[in-house]
Amino acid sequence: MEKVCVIGIWHLGCIYSACLADFGYQVTGVDDNPQRVANLNNGMPPLFEPGLEELVAANIKAGRLSYTTDIESAVCDCPYVMIAFDTPVDDNDEVDLSPVTDACKNIAPYLKPASILIICSQVPVGTCDTIKEMIKELNPTLDFDVVYSPENLRLGKAIAYYKNPDRIVIGADNDDTLDRVQKFFSVIPAPVIRMGLRSAEMTKHALNAFLATSISFGSEIANICDEVGADATKVAQALRSESRIGNGIPLLPGLGFAGGTLARDLKIIRRIGRENNYETLLIDSVFTVNQRQNGVVIRKLEHIFGSLKGLNIGVLGITYKPGTSTLRRSSSLEIIAELVKRGATVKAYDPKADMNEVKQHIEFKFCDDAYAVTQNSDALIIITEWPEFKSLDYDKIKQLMKKPVLIDARNILDMEYLISIGFSYYGIGRGK
Repeated sequence: MEKVCVIGIWHLGCIYSACLADFGYQVTGVDDNPQRVANLNNGMPPLFEPGLEELVAANIKAGRLSYTTDIESAVCDCPYVMIAFDTPVDDNDEVDLSPVTDACKNIAPYLKPASILIICSQVPVGTCDTIKEMIKELNPTLDFDVVYSPENLRLGKAIAYYKNPDRIVIGADNDDTLDRVQKFFSVIPAPVIRMGLRSAEMTKHALNAFLATSISFGSEIANICDEVGADATKVAQALRSESRIGNGIPLLPGLGFAGGTLARDLKIIRRIGRENNYETLLIDSVFTVNQRQNGVVIRKLEHIFGSLKGLNIGVLGITYKPGTSTLRRSSSLEIIAELVKRGATVKAYDPKADMNEVKQHIEFKFCDDAYAVTQNSDALIIITEWPEFKSLDYDKIKQLMKKPVLIDARNILDMEYLISIGFSYYGIGRGK
């Protein structure tokens, strides 16, 4: 099987390198962090993703997977080089392309003739053309091509989605290149959609913008349902059963989208609109709805208690999503910050939170288990929908709490049961 080099080893690069090795490719992952590389070669990924540690260890043992800091030796004899950075965004959701462009500059002298550079990181439309020209300037005689194949992973389910995607998008401006890359991806059982470079880049923007729009639409409907006594979970069920909408659309009521991934593409589309004198009215509205949605938890608490000053609030779930360990840009941190600002004391628990990240937050007390969070709390908020929160002993929790007020911001619990045992239960869009 052919050699593949994967550059940029965090979530995306770990999944790509481990899965491609599992499909039989000889994979070398490249990262400039020596400790991270050493840990990976010992079967220890830098972050939690279900099944990832086992997959990395198994393929290292099989001799198909290794990691290095030596970019020259990794790239020089590989016909396929993948750029797989998790493209960073700042606190304003603006993209930082420097890891991607710096890596492409670094590999330019070492790329093998007739090699193909496959960029999978999220990049603004037009970036791949810029990278192609940059490499040509740095290595004028090199015969190579650039392909864009947008990642479509989902935190917590990344391995399954990479190995069995709905489809694979590949973008290039040369049919021979598309043929080669389609063959490269033929190990993955999925239909392939071929298009030009810029169309592939735009596809990623459009997908994330559509998902963000759906989430904000669901939020808007949920807020109205609360006002009129309707149940938004039932409304969403009916909508998703409609063939023109579909079961995969994220319409379920809850909090707004977080993490920066969706917002990054919305920002890019807005920027493109401004540069071309086009007003992005729908995208602007999606942002407006999302920015106010996390405030629904505060509004519910103030409706119940009035002032939040002096209250003890318990929070279950502080990671960005279930199935991951990162806290960066999580809805929980935004909500906790607002609770503390209004005078509440906060305790929190999460089953997989990265403790190095937790230690950076002194605004709340992190507890060892869910029950410690509920001890003497005036209210309990479930924010990240970890499955284990469904199986907690809520009779015990009710006895531990000062007041049995529960805000289920993800609508994951049995409302009727909790009300029957004495909780004041508040979901999102559940009619109260």
